[in-house]
Amino acid sequence: MKVILLDDIPKGKMGDVVDLQDGFVRNFLLPKKKAILATEENLKLVNKIKEERKKREERENKLKIELKEKIEALTITMKKKTGEEDRMFGQVTSQEIKDSLKEFNIDIDKKDILLPEQGIKSLGEHSVEIKLGTDIKASLKVLVEKEE
Repeated sequence: MKVILLDDIPKGKMGDVVDLQDGFVRNFLLPKKKAILATEENLKLVNKIKEERKKREERENKLKIELKEKIEALTITMKKKTGEEDRMFGQVTSQEIKDSLKEFNIDIDKKDILLPEQGIKSLGEHSVEIKLGTDIKASLKVLVEKEE
C-alpha cells in the first residue's frame, strides 16, 4: 500500500512516498497519524511537507552552528583535589562538564560529550569534543587546576 509519511520512521523520512505492507499501514501508521494514503490530492501535499522539513532542518543547523561558536569561545575551569606530585584523585567526567556548561545556559546531553580515550586525569588544558549533530562537532577547552 502506497502512503505518504507524516513522521520519520525506520522505513523512511517525513514526506517520502513509500510502499509498505498493508497491515503495517492499517494497524500502525494510519491510527497513529504517521502516514496518509497516497492519493492524487495527498501527493500534492508532499512538496509542501518536504519544504517544511527543509526549512526546519535549516533552522536547526543554524542554531547548532551558533551553539558551536558559543562553545568554542568558552574555557571551562575545573578544580580537582590532588595528591603527591600533583596527581589527581579520579578524573574529570562528562557529567561534571555538562554541569559546568549549564552555568552558561548550554544544555548538552552527557552522551554527546566525547572525552579523550584515556579520560582527563591530569592537570592542565585539555580539548573535549562535543557532538551537536550528525556532522557538527564543537571543541571545548577544559582547564583543570589544583584545588587549594
